[in-house]
Amino acid sequence: QLARIQTDSVVTILRELYPDLHFEIAVAMSTTGDKILDTALSKIGEKSLFTKELENALEKNEVDLVVHSLKDLPTSLPPGFTIGAVCKRENPLDAVVFHPKNCGKTLSLLPEKSVIGTSSLRRAAQLKKKFPQLQFRDIRGNLNTRLKKLDEKEDFSAIILAAAGLKRMGWEHRIGQLLDPEDCLYAVGQGALAVEVRAKDQEILNMVSALHDADTVLCCIAERAFMKCLEGGCSVPVAVSTLLKDGQLYLTGAVYSLDGSDSLKETMQTSVNYPHQNEDGPNDDVQHVGITAKNVPSQAQEAAENLGVELANLLLSKGAKHILSVARQLNDTC
Repeated sequence: QLARIQTDSVVTILRELYPDLHFEIAVAMSTTGDKILDTALSKIGEKSLFTKELENALEKNEVDLVVHSLKDLPTSLPPGFTIGAVCKRENPLDAVVFHPKNCGKTLSLLPEKSVIGTSSLRRAAQLKKKFPQLQFRDIRGNLNTRLKKLDEKEDFSAIILAAAGLKRMGWEHRIGQLLDPEDCLYAVGQGALAVEVRAKDQEILNMVSALHDADTVLCCIAERAFMKCLEGGCSVPVAVSTLLKDGQLYLTGAVYSLDGSDSLKETMQTSVNYPHQNEDGPNDDVQHVGITAKNVPSQAQEAAENLGVELANLLLSKGAKHILSVARQLNDTC
C-alpha cells in the first residue's frame, strides 16, 4: 500500500507537468524483501532486496520508470540503470508508535524490560545505548502488518518506524514520539523517493529530471557516498544526518557495534554554493553514487560526494572498519 501511495504521488506530479502524456501504473509486483518476512532484513544478505524484480521489468521495457524509497536502493546500481530523480524529502526522522496502552508515554517513560520492535540494526544499536533498560526485538512486514502486530498483541510496547512512511499513509496521528538526531541518526536516503530509469533512455531521463529537488539531491549524494565508502548496508549499523543551510552542507555520520556500546560519530561540512552552468557534452550523464541530476550544478554534486567520502575516510582512520566488520560477523552468526 505504501509503495502504491508513493508511486501515485510521483505520477500525480508528472501528470501535472506533462498533461499531454499518458501515465499508466500497470504493474504491481512483489520483491524478495516483500516475500521473505520470517527473517531479519540484515540476514537475508541480498543487496537488491526491494529492487531486483523491478529492475528486471525496466530492463525488458515492461515499465519505463520505477518509484522506490531511496533508502532501499543500493549505493551501486546495476549497469544500465540510474536514479533519474530524487523528489523533495519528507521528514527523515524515525518515529515511535506506541501500543494503545502506552499512549502518551515516551521511550524513557516505558517500564523496564519493555519490548520495542524494529527491523533495523541501525535503530536498535543507537537506542540500546540510549535506553539500556528496554529490550529490542525484530519485527518484519509492511507498515499495515507491523501496526497490526503492535495493536492486536501484547508482544511489543512500541515499534520504531520512519516518520515519512507513516505520514504518507495518513497515519501521522500514530506518531507518539519523534526521535531527533541526538537520539537516533537516520538511514541514508530516508524520507526521499527515487525514480529509477534506464540510464540510456534520454527521453525518460529528461522527463523525470523535472522532479529533482536540488537540496535533497545534494544531501542524499553525500549520505550515499558516505555509506558506499564504508561498504555499509542493512547488515551493519550506519547512520547519518544532513543539513543544508546558506550554501553549506553539513553531514553527520556514525557507525555502531550491534549493541551500541562501541561507536564513532563525526560531522564535516563543505560549500555547495555553485552556479548552474550549461554542461552539454559527454559529462551530461555523469552519475554520483547512482544519481543522474543534470539540473543540479555538477560542482555542487562533486562537493557533496567528496564530503561523504572524506567523512567516511575520517571514521575509517579512527577504527570504523573494525567496528563494522565485528558487527557484520556477529550479525551473520546470531
